[in-house]
Amino acid sequence: MPTVNTPVLDAPASPSPGRPLHILYADDMPELRVLMSDVFVREGHAVETVGDGDQALEQLRHSASPFDLLITDHHMPGISGLDLVRQTRQLPYPGKIVVFSSELSETVKDQYRGLAVDAILTKPIFPLTFRAVLEQLFAKEANPEAGREDTD
Repeated sequence: MPTVNTPVLDAPASPSPGRPLHILYADDMPELRVLMSDVFVREGHAVETVGDGDQALEQLRHSASPFDLLITDHHMPGISGLDLVRQTRQLPYPGKIVVFSSELSETVKDQYRGLAVDAILTKPIFPLTFRAVLEQLFAKEANPEAGREDTD
């Protein structure tokens, strides 16, 4: 069952990418799901977390409101992050996709790039760095010429 967190009342008036986002975060590490959810909620975003790729795909297919952003780990039980992205690309999913993982080979990164993920981020990452990546990704809505992010 996914975890849902909604923005807290003392969240900043202007969330990092300029608007509140509906985020789906898939990672098999419960502690990391809680930490990242707290970070995003403090930024004013609504976050749903799941523990594997199968649950994430189910959420993407059946959520009552569309997600602006899918953040996925690579190594998860069930389908991997790579399989999740492949299957997500076959859905009418208009949002952005960020891979947030450790220990990805160049071959795997190239496979993600071939699926047009918006960013590949290596764990661990500071919340301020993640905020900057979101600002860049969602600034593309206003500036489509901005390039893709790949942070190792």
